[in-house]
Amino acid sequence: MNCLVRNAAIKDWEAVIRIMNQVHNMHVEWRPDIYKSNNNIIPKDIFEKIVSEDTFFVAEADGIVVGIIELVFQRIGNPSLVTRNVIFIDSMAVDENYRGMGIGHLLFEKVRQIKEQKHFDGIELQVNAKNKAAYEMYSKYGFTEQAINMELL
Repeated sequence: MNCLVRNAAIKDWEAVIRIMNQVHNMHVEWRPDIYKSNNNIIPKDIFEKIVSEDTFFVAEADGIVVGIIELVFQRIGNPSLVTRNVIFIDSMAVDENYRGMGIGHLLFEKVRQIKEQKHFDGIELQVNAKNKAAYEMYSKYGFTEQAINMELL
């Protein structure tokens, strides 16, 4: 399989929505008290804006979009924290038919490349506590726990 990671283009919108819906539906199943069904996670006009900011990338295998990743560049700091420039992975997903094939690692390599080019201090993300497969993938790639979010209902 020939796979490359590139900047998303407006023409990718339907494929992006398809992949994002797969992950969103898992969240709805796990936590219907928080997530609700939504087949239009990113309206096309908002996707066009995101694409123009060069923070959304797709993995393409043999001409098919099989993975997505959206980044947010953050400057974190306050009087009690060391100021850091961090790339936050806002969304990351691989098409269910292509999971386990290294697509996620290719997406992470793109983020690592951007981190080095822009001299950022780190890469961060959040993972749903029920998403054991994603947690394992992130751990295998080298991510470690920074904090644990908790809730009281």
